Amino acid sequence: MLLVSYDARVVTAQSFLRLTVMAGILILALPASAQDSSFSRAVALQKAGDFEGAAGEYREFLAAHPDNVEARSNLGVVLVNLGKYEDAINEYKAALTSAPSNAVVRLNLGLALYKASQLEEALEAFGLVLKASPEKLQARYLAADCQLRLGRPAEAITLLESLGASGGDDPVLSYLLGMAYLATKQVDKGQLFIDRILRQGDSAQASVLMGLAKRGAGDMKGAADDFKRAVELDPELAGAHGLYGQALLSIGSPDIARREFEAELSRNPLDFDANLNLGVLLRNEQDNDRALPYLTRALGVRPGDLATRYQIASLTLARQDVPAATEMLEAIVKEAPSFVEAHVALATAYYRQQRKADGDRERAIVEQLNRQKDMP
Repeated sequence: MLLVSYDARVVTAQSFLRLTVMAGILILALPASAQDSSFSRAVALQKAGDFEGAAGEYREFLAAHPDNVEARSNLGVVLVNLGKYEDAINEYKAALTSAPSNAVVRLNLGLALYKASQLEEALEAFGLVLKASPEKLQARYLAADCQLRLGRPAEAITLLESLGASGGDDPVLSYLLGMAYLATKQVDKGQLFIDRILRQGDSAQASVLMGLAKRGAGDMKGAADDFKRAVELDPELAGAHGLYGQALLSIGSPDIARREFEAELSRNPLDFDANLNLGVLLRNEQDNDRALPYLTRALGVRPGDLATRYQIASLTLARQDVPAATEMLEAIVKEAPSFVEAHVALATAYYRQQRKADGDRERAIVEQLNRQKDMP
């Protein structure tokens, strides 16, 4: 039985950031044993868009044929279409126990993990696909996007740079590589890919790239204007509302920024920056109960992120759970000794526990770090 997956090269310029995350597997032929069975009915229902019905038929078939890779993988596709990503992930993993070298199933596992924002796991799946098929653009683009969303633009460049010279006007490549270069402050290289996108006409993607370039040059008002244009052109463009919100914060418009972060999270609930910034805004309003879920979600997306850990520790301190906050802050300053704000908060935590010597030591560290910052 032949399985095929959607090819990222057909993604249009207006939707390419979505990167075919709903890509599925098509059954092109059925084994004789499956004719006139629940398998055939499942395929027909799947093609007709009746995913609930298809899921039931696939499960009925799998009850009698539990090792059938095609049925189990197609059930995963159906479940992705139903938004049941964890169930889909489980079906793909089960299919891979029977066919560990099936690259199409592994690609679709990666797609489900990507859609569920389990980005590290998705990267692992895409990496295995690329190890077997380095030419697979869909896996390469999705892996690069994972790296960007995880805050690792240099790794995205490593994945894509060899394609840059030969990619022509491929909008997926231009956008992802342009984002990566701008994020690493390689503005001249990023501009080349902005120009490629601009040749295709005005677009949300071009506006995002121009906004990033202006942000890198310190023109936050100009960046905000470009990000605003991006969300006007394509309100569904992943990350655009979040970038607009960050720019609004930098020019002193927190109320509008908050709406943009909420708009981003309505489309991508696990966006790291939107969760972190919305959590911080709520903390500034002393609404700690509402802030904590956003901060916790941000930390789940990027485990170990120092800024998020600091915010959670400060919130914990504000809730008067001083021992827990102290433990968190001690871990942060051990990992990042020059993190001034964490030392300040730790000094406060020590004083609240009547640990004057420890508090004085932290205050001395803060004074020393501030002197170092003021030195020419």
